[in-house]
Formats: sequence, C-alpha cells, structure tokens
Amino acid sequence: MEEESMEEEGGGGCCEAMMDDQNHNNWGAGGYGRHLLGPGAVPLGDRLLRGATAGPQAGPELPVDSVVPEANGVLRGCESGGAAGKGGAGSIAAAMNINASTSKFLMNVITIEDYKSTYWPKLDSAIDQLLTQSPGDYIPISYEQIYSCVYKCVCQQHSEQMYSDLIKKITNHLERVSKELQASPPDLYIERFNVALGQYMGALQSIVPLFIYMNKFYIETKLNRDLKDDLIKLFTEHVAEKHIYNLMPLLLEAQSTPFQITPSTMANIVKGLYTLRPEWVQMAPALFSKFIPNILPPAVESELQEYAAQDQKLQRELMQNGFTR
Repeated sequence: MEEESMEEEGGGGCCEAMMDDQNHNNWGAGGYGRHLLGPGAVPLGDRLLRGATAGPQAGPELPVDSVVPEANGVLRGCESGGAAGKGGAGSIAAAMNINASTSKFLMNVITIEDYKSTYWPKLDSAIDQLLTQSPGDYIPISYEQIYSCVYKCVCQQHSEQMYSDLIKKITNHLERVSKELQASPPDLYIERFNVALGQYMGALQSIVPLFIYMNKFYIETKLNRDLKDDLIKLFTEHVAEKHIYNLMPLLLEAQSTPFQITPSTMANIVKGLYTLRPEWVQMAPALFSKFIPNILPPAVESELQEYAAQDQKLQRELMQNGFTR
C-alpha cells in the first residue's frame, strides 16, 4: 500500500520545487538526470510550462498537472473576475473552494511525518543492502523507486533532513565495521580491512547516484561540497584513521615476506589508503611507490647499483617460491 501511495504522489509531489529558488530554479533548463529516472518517469524540467503572461512580469512556472480540464470553456479554479461578479458572493465562495481543493490535490505535500514513516524507511533499507552486499550479489531493490523517493523528498524541501539521516546511517555502519576490525586477529587483519574497504567503495558506486538529486540541489548548492567526497571522508575518519597505525606495520611485514598476502590485496589496500589520505605515503614511501607512480623522487645515476641489487634480491625471492625465469 505504501508503494501505491507513493506512485500516486508522483504527479504533484514535486510541484513545490518551483518555490525553492536556491535549489530548483535551474532544473527546467537542463533536464538534469533524465537517464536516472528510469522508464516512464518524467524529470521536473519536462513538467514545467511557462505561464501565459509574457515579459518581465510573467507569473511563476506552472506544473503540467495544474492545467485542469476546461468546464464550459473556462479553466476550473481560474474563473474571471467578471464571472465571479455576476454570481455574487456564492460564485466567489465556490471559486475559492475549487481553488483550495485543486491546490491541495496538486501540491500533495509530503510532511515530515510522511518522510519519516514512509520515505526514509525505504531509503534506509536500500542503503543497508548496498552497504552489506558482497561483490557480485544481486540486490532485490527497485532503483527506480529509490530515485523517485529522493526526487520527491528534495522537491518537498526535505533535503537537509535526508542528508542528516544518510550521514548518521553510514556513520553508524562504519563504527560497527571499525569495532569488528579491532577484534580481528593479526593474521586476518589485512584481509578483513581489504574486504571492508572494497565493500564500502563498491557501495558508494550505487549510493552516490541514488542521491544525485540531493547532491545537485542541496549539497553542492547550499553546502558547497560533494556527496562522494563526504562519504569517503566518513570512512577515513571512522575506520582508516583508527586502524592505520596497526595496519601499516602488518603491511610492511607482509611486504618483506613475499606472498604472505596476495599481490592484489596489497595493491587494493595501498591504493585505497592513498585515495583516502595521500599524506600517508610518508609512513612507507617504498611500499607506496610499488603501486603508486611518481611517489619517489626520480632515479639518479649514483644509485643505479642499489637499484640493481634490489632487483636481484627480488628475483632470488621469486625463484625460492617456485617462480622460474
């Protein structure tokens, strides 16, 4: 029943967007995000029509849905002053009732209670699944429905609340992840950190596009930030910073013992740490230089013998572990 109710709101749920000059006044020009709405959905930019009055005094843009079928040649709720005058007070009252009824139908306001009881729970459930999925898992959620939820909530001025809820939701998840890592034994620590990092970064590839409307019309416009950057920062603060001083010695030890962990795991972690905070390179420049180009200063002729000795050592280690030339 909730889904049916939400679909019925689709026609008027975003009419209120035209009143938010800061967030929504540029939508109509670009048709932004049309490809994300899914089949059958209509972006806000295609749902606005210019008012009939031209020139600098033109009235506000009206949603397509607000064009009410004509009754006896006159748009209902928009009767002329002359018609109202002929009918007297009774006609005026009738026109006001029609206007009030039409406005209520068209606006179809999403209250904060509606948001908390209907819209956010659907978003919360989808985020849960995305944060905990394993690579290759099928997630039984309707991306079109989630886009629609976010779109309507942004248009109805719930962006600030939705952003706050999203940050709180992901922060709580990352705090649980950090506690689980703290309980990991040393021999599993690197691998579990790699899983946590990969799982989170994979989830962002879906979460960020799902909230593209909130990012465009609230985070970028009012906060002057970007959602992806904010969510990466959350992982840095709540997971990586708390574990970097335990993780780095284990990575250096694994580097000195070939094949203690797989090369792909080492590469994923090192590249991930560099993405989260490039200055961590200073903790282990030689380690980062194996996976990140141009970390170390350019080679100099006086150190060529040292480079050759390092290459020979690596070749001996490979041969000891069964690799041949």
